[in-house]
Amino acid sequence: MPIKRCKLNGSAIRSLDDLYDQLSIRLSLPEHFGRNLDALWDVLSADVEGSFEIVWKHADDSRTLMGKDFDRAVKLLRELEEERDDFKLKIEQ
Repeated sequence: MPIKRCKLNGSAIRSLDDLYDQLSIRLSLPEHFGRNLDALWDVLSADVEGSFEIVWKHADDSRTLMGKDFDRAVKLLRELEEERDDFKLKIEQ
């Protein structure tokens, strides 16, 4: 099965809400997604099927705009990489 690629535009991600919006659209997250980091973990670890990759382009823009929330989101996604052998995160400056 081909890998699903989710490309995020970091220049447009200024908050966790922006991140949730982009992920919801690109990964077709379920309607019950609670729009917080715990809920993000739940849907990415259990509800997204098959191999997938998140490519976060212009991540430095997001880092500047989101502050500590950027670090929290990336930490969650890195932990997801360890949890799922069919998920990969690529951070591009």
